[in-house]
Amino acid sequence: MTKSQNTVNDYDAVVIGAGFAGLYMLHRLRQLGLSARVFEAGSGVGGTWFWNRYPGARCDVESLEYSYQFDEQLQQEWEWSERYSPQSEILEYLNHVADRFNLRGDIDLNTRVAAARYDENTNLWTVSTTGGSSDSNTARARFCIMATGCLSSANVPDFEGIDSFKGNTYHTGQWPHGGVDFTGETVGIIGTGSSAIQSIPLIAEQAKHLYVFQRSAAFSVPAANRPLDKAKEADIKSRYAEFRKHCAQLPTGGNLIMNESLATEASEAELRAEYEERWENGGLMFLGAFSDLLIDVKGNKTAADFIRGKIRSIVKDLTVSDLLMPDHVVGCKRLCADTGYYETFNRDNVTLVDVNSVPIDSITAMGLLTGGTEYAFDNLIFATGFDAMTGSLSRIDIRGRNGDLLRDTWAQGPKTYLGLGTVGYPNMFTIAGPGSPSVLTNMVPSIEQHVNWIADCITWLDDNNYGSIEATPDAQSDWVDHVNAVAGTTIYTSCNSWYLGANIVGKPRVFMPLFGFPAYVEKCDEVAANNYVGFAVT
Repeated sequence: MTKSQNTVNDYDAVVIGAGFAGLYMLHRLRQLGLSARVFEAGSGVGGTWFWNRYPGARCDVESLEYSYQFDEQLQQEWEWSERYSPQSEILEYLNHVADRFNLRGDIDLNTRVAAARYDENTNLWTVSTTGGSSDSNTARARFCIMATGCLSSANVPDFEGIDSFKGNTYHTGQWPHGGVDFTGETVGIIGTGSSAIQSIPLIAEQAKHLYVFQRSAAFSVPAANRPLDKAKEADIKSRYAEFRKHCAQLPTGGNLIMNESLATEASEAELRAEYEERWENGGLMFLGAFSDLLIDVKGNKTAADFIRGKIRSIVKDLTVSDLLMPDHVVGCKRLCADTGYYETFNRDNVTLVDVNSVPIDSITAMGLLTGGTEYAFDNLIFATGFDAMTGSLSRIDIRGRNGDLLRDTWAQGPKTYLGLGTVGYPNMFTIAGPGSPSVLTNMVPSIEQHVNWIADCITWLDDNNYGSIEATPDAQSDWVDHVNAVAGTTIYTSCNSWYLGANIVGKPRVFMPLFGFPAYVEKCDEVAANNYVGFAVT
């Protein structure tokens, strides 16, 4: 399609978001010979790695895996400097991809999508935007593809007095691009999830004093980050295709080396030896120490007790160490990987404040009030996470058949078929959406799998002269039941987490991702091989 003569620009597809998903989706659409436009709210590409610039921000998946595999030359030419890439390097990589494949010409930056509406008469989506530099704020396309990300909608709880604070406020997910210097200043940080665990050690090194306000403790293991082993890099690059195929057969789609033994059948000596080795090696491979950690609470307790023992041995103040010990199982909330997190609480300039037993009363002009005690500081940081998986979609006025609003359709929890399509929203695809493995996997291979499936689906539609495709009610209902049934066999539903939307006031408690990457890919391939069974076409 070409640009129309009126104020509406026409395309074959509109893609919302220019992170890993949006960039690759644009590349695949171009390969199909289709016209496409990507809308991105940020002033640059990169998605979550554009916004999350807080101190210590880095990936918890090893660099050689957290990268595209669609182009062999790209795999071979790019060199990572560390085992776990820092935010700046991942952003540099994504900018390299945008330039290498000449993607920027079809991306509108500083452009926020306000609404996306489906017209049943024309089978077209009309997408309305704000900002940007184009001569039109409206685009029309046959396909509307959501590449909005799972962790891209920053959550700031509605604390009483939140606008009264006279100091500087920051959110870890919307960090100033020039960074922040806390030297000689007092800082308060609310939250002890992943972004806080990564940033607290570095902020503490700068700040005159750091107050950490913790509602619920999180499990964390050492990242053991280090310069990338060049011998290991050369080995993997010599057999990248084989390595990627191996990873795709593992539950997370990443190289989570799994010990097939059961924790419930191991001796104390065997438990200790395996956990010590995993702790020393670092990273999320700790969850692969025994094969029953994610499915058996009794087995999981051995891992939880081991980490609690480590916390007790590291943190000198017994009262503080007790507060830092989670009371849930390992993995039901995302396991974190840190560099010196627990050690930071041995510093004289760090104070841990429990706001679980005594909740925050209000934000004040000078700081924060809890339990009748006011803590004063110059800077307030919200490390309060995201409205995960559905937040960015809910903030857009998305209307399908009969003008139905997506946030209303999902009012009792997101409902999808394969995480890709939703009943009532024809030709709308969601990349790494709820109902797919997404955040329980290495996200980049998951994204590539979704993008390739969508591209193949569009090709099939065109080859068969079909105008639209939409999930059927029965298939969607069965899939939602399946996702819940799988979750019920794991430890994931045993505590309140952002996987369930528990960090958002009023959000329904529904486990959103699907555990198990290989089985999911097999199902997607089966659906496609059977003429997209479970979808209706017109």
